[in-house]
Amino acid sequence: MQVEHVTIARRGMLLVLSSPSGAGKTTLSRALLDAERGLEMSVSVTTRAPRPGEVDGRDYHFTDVASFEALVAEGRLLEWAHVFHNRYGTPREPVEAALALGRDVLFDIDWQGARQLEAALPCDLVRVFILPPSGKALETRLQGRAQDPADVVEKRMAAAVDELSHWGEYDYVVVNDDVSASVASLRAIVAAERLRRTRQSGLAAFVRSIEADLERG
Repeated sequence: MQVEHVTIARRGMLLVLSSPSGAGKTTLSRALLDAERGLEMSVSVTTRAPRPGEVDGRDYHFTDVASFEALVAEGRLLEWAHVFHNRYGTPREPVEAALALGRDVLFDIDWQGARQLEAALPCDLVRVFILPPSGKALETRLQGRAQDPADVVEKRMAAAVDELSHWGEYDYVVVNDDVSASVASLRAIVAAERLRRTRQSGLAAFVRSIEADLERG
C-alpha cells in the first residue's frame, strides 16, 4: 500500500543565532545551511567596504551612509546597528517575502538585533544562544584568530561579558563543545519549530478535509 505524502502550507520563521564572538556561531550557521533545505541566510546591508572575495548581493548589500540612513528613515530595515564604526541592517522586503512563501531565514546577529526583530515580527522569531564550553576556551579561540589585531581581540573579549548576560532572553541555548552535536541540536530545534501549530497556516484546512472525508464515509 502506497502512503500518500502530505504537504501542509506553513509560514516561515526567523531563526536567530547569537553568541559571544569566538563561540563558533559562524561555523554552526554554515553547517546548518548545508544540512537544511528551505533555510536561507539573511543578506545584510552594510556601509563597510567589501573584503577580498566578497560579492555584492551575495555576502552583503554594500551601500553608503546616506543610503543606509534613508533605509532606516523609510522603515525598510527590520533591524540595524553600529558595529565597529560601520552600520549593518536587515532589509525588510526579502525577509517578509520569504516568510510568506514558507521559507526559513537564518540570522547571525547579536542580542540587540534579536530584540529589534522581536519588536517587528514577534510571532515568527526563534532565538538560539550559542555558548562556548568555558570562558578559557572562548579566550583561546579569540586569541587564535590571526587575522584580528590585538586591540580588536581585546574589544571582543570585553564585549563577550555583556553578550553573555543576555542568554536568558533566548528560547534555546546550545553549548558548542562539539560542532556535530551542536548542529544536530540546531536541526532538532528547526524541526520542532516547523511543526509548531501556529506556524502551520494550512493546518486548519487540512483538518477540515479529514473531517469531510470521514463524514462522507
